[in-house]
Amino acid sequence: MKYELTFLTKEETELKNIKDLIESYKGKVTKEEKWGEKTLAYSIKKNHTALYFNFQFEIDKKNILELKNKFNLNEKILRYLLLVRE
Repeated sequence: MKYELTFLTKEETELKNIKDLIESYKGKVTKEEKWGEKTLAYSIKKNHTALYFNFQFEIDKKNILELKNKFNLNEKILRYLLLVRE
């Protein structure tokens, strides 16, 4: 299935870690975009700015739950939004 992941992080080095995590679950990143650093409307984990990134990737539906659990445990990801693409 095709998915779209938008996430906020405080470190640009986390970009490679997330890409490697997707690939470790036999996923394939088809598009990645950097939306830049933006000021947050309210602080998240004592951060007032964050780097915004967007990935489009393909992965088996059975692996997506494990991937979401890894995103939830990663402290360097401030927020994320995972959507199914049609």
